[in-house]
Amino acid sequence: MTPAARHAAAIAVLDRFLAGEAAEKALTSWARGSRYAGAKDRAAVRDLVFDSLRCLRSHAALGGSMTGRGLVLGGVRARGGDPAAVFTGERHAPAPLTGDEAAAGREPLGLEALDCPDWLAPVLEESLGTAFVPTMRALRSRAPLHLRVNLRKATREDAALRLAAEGIATVPHPLSPAALEVTEGARGVERSTAFAEGWVEPQDAASQAAADTVPLAPGARVLDYCAGGGGKTLALAGRAEAAFFAHDAAPGRMRDLPARAERAGVPVRILADPAAEAPFDVVLCDVPCSGSGAWRRAPEGKWRLDRAGLDRLVAAQDRILDAAVPLVAPEGLLAYMTCSLIGEENDARIAAFLARTPGWRHCGLWRWLPGDGGDGFFVAHLTRERSPAQLASGKK
Repeated sequence: MTPAARHAAAIAVLDRFLAGEAAEKALTSWARGSRYAGAKDRAAVRDLVFDSLRCLRSHAALGGSMTGRGLVLGGVRARGGDPAAVFTGERHAPAPLTGDEAAAGREPLGLEALDCPDWLAPVLEESLGTAFVPTMRALRSRAPLHLRVNLRKATREDAALRLAAEGIATVPHPLSPAALEVTEGARGVERSTAFAEGWVEPQDAASQAAADTVPLAPGARVLDYCAGGGGKTLALAGRAEAAFFAHDAAPGRMRDLPARAERAGVPVRILADPAAEAPFDVVLCDVPCSGSGAWRRAPEGKWRLDRAGLDRLVAAQDRILDAAVPLVAPEGLLAYMTCSLIGEENDARIAAFLARTPGWRHCGLWRWLPGDGGDGFFVAHLTRERSPAQLASGKK
């Protein structure tokens, strides 16, 4: 495909997104119907689409319309390109611009320039304070690719050398002692022997840092209660010899976990009924959330989320915390995590939990913003209050 033809494909995918189709589904449908498109073509179209989704409002302003053509035109202008070189109508390129299209477009203003939905701006401003503007600007750019080194199998230095031998350049990332940032050769990671043999896995550095906050004693029983694909399970398991368990309310989300755990050399038991195996020394609740801290990676969520959806998420987060309480051992730890920037999903959920759950206390809090070098993340640690007898005996 020519570069212009790739832009035409992006226009078609974006029109499907604007009509209500999920971005990933629209991309998959386009790829299945375009067998002539090679791997580089599919990657380039995906990049064009996701650049537009991250910058939906500003690209629409620059391009003059909230349409696939308007978004792609706005993207060309934002990058300083020549629209006439893309909109040629030749060899599957987009049709030439009309006079009205060529004259349309303006610099984005206010929240348009930040690519922030109007309704969400006051929510995020309250949550982020002075970090609101720099955080929204950060969410307009592509996220870096981070790898987590499986410290059971390799040091970070040895993993970096092995990746370099396969044409993948990395640098250590400061957020976690197991984190590497890929600076060259990103598309080759999952074809590398380092990946195939369980030395490394893609995982955002802030997500790794969040897992690093969880203390793990040798032999501890650790439950990842909202395991999903198992990234947190494996991050924890890479640090300590303990007994690891995984559960998810939607078991299909864990379908890849057994293969990933085998590759990593980590035994993980998948539980349908965690209560039957309780109690656990650590219960990790990486709860479903808005994903606002990761909107660089999944920008569709920024435009699909609404007030009712946020309210549903908050209610689900409360239910998960309440359900986790009886699973925690008497002196165990309940770790609550989100990849959200929204205070209602973070500090407010911890305050509400403590207000309705006598006998528990807050014992640690961490947060990261995209400007810190990874995704936005929030972590709170909760444990039971110590009784007078425990205080007297010196127990924690």
